Amino acid sequence: MSTTEPDWFKSSYSGGGGGDCVEVAIDPAAVHIRDSKDTTTGTLAVTHDAWTAFLARL
Repeated sequence: MSTTEPDWFKSSYSGGGGGDCVEVAIDPAAVHIRDSKDTTTGTLAVTHDAWTAFLARL
């Protein structure tokens, strides 16, 4: 198990005002998603295929 913190990022469309945003970290096994306002509450991990399908529907 890796102890390295993932490289989290927000969409370039996110404003700097701290609104309703999510952060995403991508690794070879999964895409990790978390609430940008409370980064300590945990993450959701989905497959790359699920993330691609989600983005296609936006």
